[in-house]
Amino acid sequence: MNKVISLVISLCVLFASGWVNSADNEDKVVQVGDQIQIDLPGEVSLNQSFQVDKRGRITLPEVGTLFVAGYDEQQLKANVITALSEVYRDTSNIQVYVAEKQIIISIQGYVVSPGEYTLADHSNIQMALYAAGGLRAGAQLNKVILKRGAERIEFDYKQFLDTGDESKLPSLRSLDTLFVPASPLVGNIEQEFDPAKLADAGDSGDARQAIKVFGEVNAPGSFSFRSDSDLVDILMRAGGVTRYAAVEQIRVISNNTPTLFNLKRYLDSGDTSLLPPLKPGATVFIPKQEEEIKSGLNTVYVMGEVASPGAYEGKPGATFMDILANAGGPTRFAESRQIRVIRANGQVVRFDMTAFTEGISGAKAPSIASGDAIFVPEKTDMNEKSWLKIAPDRAVNVIGEVVRPGRIEWSDEMDLMDLLAHVGGPTLRADTTKIEIANGRKMQVFNLDAFIKKGAPKSELPYISAGTIVRVHDLPQDPADNKSQWVRQSSDASIYVFGQVNAPGRYRFTNEMHFLDILSAADGPTKDADIHNVRITHRDKSYAKISKLNLSLYFETGDESLLPRVKSGDTIYIPEKNRNWLDTPKEQTVRILGAVNNPGRYVFNDNMTVLDVLAEAGGPSDRAHVEKISIVNMSCCQNQARTFDLLEFSKTADIRMLPILRAGDTIYIPDRRNSFGEQARLGLTDLFRIVSTIALIGAL
Repeated sequence: MNKVISLVISLCVLFASGWVNSADNEDKVVQVGDQIQIDLPGEVSLNQSFQVDKRGRITLPEVGTLFVAGYDEQQLKANVITALSEVYRDTSNIQVYVAEKQIIISIQGYVVSPGEYTLADHSNIQMALYAAGGLRAGAQLNKVILKRGAERIEFDYKQFLDTGDESKLPSLRSLDTLFVPASPLVGNIEQEFDPAKLADAGDSGDARQAIKVFGEVNAPGSFSFRSDSDLVDILMRAGGVTRYAAVEQIRVISNNTPTLFNLKRYLDSGDTSLLPPLKPGATVFIPKQEEEIKSGLNTVYVMGEVASPGAYEGKPGATFMDILANAGGPTRFAESRQIRVIRANGQVVRFDMTAFTEGISGAKAPSIASGDAIFVPEKTDMNEKSWLKIAPDRAVNVIGEVVRPGRIEWSDEMDLMDLLAHVGGPTLRADTTKIEIANGRKMQVFNLDAFIKKGAPKSELPYISAGTIVRVHDLPQDPADNKSQWVRQSSDASIYVFGQVNAPGRYRFTNEMHFLDILSAADGPTKDADIHNVRITHRDKSYAKISKLNLSLYFETGDESLLPRVKSGDTIYIPEKNRNWLDTPKEQTVRILGAVNNPGRYVFNDNMTVLDVLAEAGGPSDRAHVEKISIVNMSCCQNQARTFDLLEFSKTADIRMLPILRAGDTIYIPDRRNSFGEQARLGLTDLFRIVSTIALIGAL
């Protein structure tokens, strides 16, 4: 039974896609892609159109999927009404019809936007390609494929574009797949299609049958073989020969047999029998016309920036200066410090002609032998941006905060100060205390400021040679810029500021700076800072060392000896005033409880009294029973408690009445409402109110 149902559904889908439909019933039968309109008064969710999906179904609200493909309009309406009657009571006024005939087409391959598209019924191939954004450059038009189930229909779309004959195109049906292949000229790598470049490379798409033309032609490439073409036709399709072509030495390889062709003789005689036969896959090469090469046993070659470069005969006894003079000497653009003599055996000899002409000891002109070559390079132009003008083995790299960083030609007569002057010197943001000089595997750090303060002795300048790298670090633009400099700023040149400051962070610091300098850079303490307990951790020691600073005392006295000496790598921490009480051990605090404005734990020292602690806690509240303040001593030899009458003390100010208070003790101030006298007073007040009420009732 299930097999029969599946067969019926399959036949319905086939009817929907148009395989079994006749031409007469095609427009009347529901197919995949159609828009089905349902109108039921009063039901907003139904008053719309529903598209038939690829499985021949529509999805209705409250009902779900309903198979409709292959039905005519009467069958469609009956099935829809039957399905809706299970959910809706009144379906007598329902309207069900095919609102729009459509087809669903899958377009793949070399199109701009491949994918699945819904098109109007009776759309053709050109409309489908337009819906996919058109063809991509490089699409092969003569082998477009239409897939319909297991059937493959190949057609020539280019022929339709040439003739406009729509009979050359197959018709479209729902669920068809249109595939556009890529041209063989595109290759197997996805890249931007360049029609002009491919046209210059020839017009052949079959490498085995193509005629390959290369050499001295204007447009070398592979060209499709035509039986009626000869060699002249192929050369014309390749753009003709260049003015450097050796037209008398053209080589043609056909069927693995090389043939020499004299184009000049053919053009002079017009004899077609001189044309070599061309076969599919032939190769045509047009060589370049060669000039006479001047050479000999006594020849010396002079190249580069000389007045007359060329090959000169080196007679016995001729010196380097003789040969250079014969070539007219160096031009004004010549780099006379870097002249090279290239021996016949490949050896290269450097010659500094400037040092030789200035009579510097050790500068000698090289000997010249037959077959040698003299090369005079061009002078490096300061405006020339190409670093290839200077060889790496004679350049120094200057990077970082200098006016003109770059690759500088180096001479051993120079030193670091000459180099810095040549690049315009450090900028205003340069950190001149730590200039890094990397020479091979060795790295030096140079303090330019200290060097100048010492009088700039040349003996203390670091060694620099060709290949050295000089780096000048930059300083932060302002203290807020420190975070952006962390990667380049070393920890041994930094100081850390944490806690209650307006701009905590990692700051550039030198040993000449003061504690207040770095505190100012962090924008100073905040209003919540506890400046009485500043901590400085000294990290430059081999052991742990922490300094304490009462900054408030410094501001009161101005005593500079109170300020610690900080160095690079140290840490400054400013705690918060009302920090967590767990930070203070109980042996340093006094607890105050009961009827005070701010009960809690307070830091206590031996110079304080119970009055100081009460003041710190905001004083007793309005309900405080100040005559019965209890002090529990738990810090000394034995646990004991005393009672203190604050009211009596305020009358006499006898300091002997103050109880002894130590760190760790507890002060308790009871609430007056809890005392016996207060409770008795409240009881009598309530009794008088009751009596007064009874008397008032009796009078009435």
